Amino acid sequence: MRIVAWVALLTFIIDQLSKWIVVHVMALDVRHAIDVLPPLLNFRMAWNYGINFGLLGSGSEATKWILISVALGIVLFVVVWLRRDPPGLPGLVAGGLLIGGALGNVVDRLLYGAVADFLNMSCCGIDNPFAFNVADIAIFAGALGLVLLPGGRDRAGTGKTGAGKKAP
Repeated sequence: MRIVAWVALLTFIIDQLSKWIVVHVMALDVRHAIDVLPPLLNFRMAWNYGINFGLLGSGSEATKWILISVALGIVLFVVVWLRRDPPGLPGLVAGGLLIGGALGNVVDRLLYGAVADFLNMSCCGIDNPFAFNVADIAIFAGALGLVLLPGGRDRAGTGKTGAGKKAP
């Protein structure tokens, strides 16, 4: 679980540092847009009061606390899952990414009342209107990794667990 904790901490720090730089140093909340490598990478300030793509984004205080509770519940579920059925190293890293990203977005809701999204990418004539952040990338990558990577129990019939231990 140390790997999970370190990956979660590193993900959380990178996420919060990137948001702090964008909001407080670059003043993207005032400037609203900075073209970095158009159209591939742009900074577009978007305060997300809901979940992905602004769903459930009423901006109400109740919604904020519900989303914080759901995120913390997911973190707790993932921690328990990883402790009960530890996957191999890639799965532990995936779990750490998901946990660090979820906690990064929780802190945003507590500090700003919404999640600070600022990354915008478009390509090949497709204009993407949505913005996201480092935490969103980590959550997506972590969830995908946890789904695609086998757990610690013997899933291939080899008699070995994902951690290289003999199955009971």
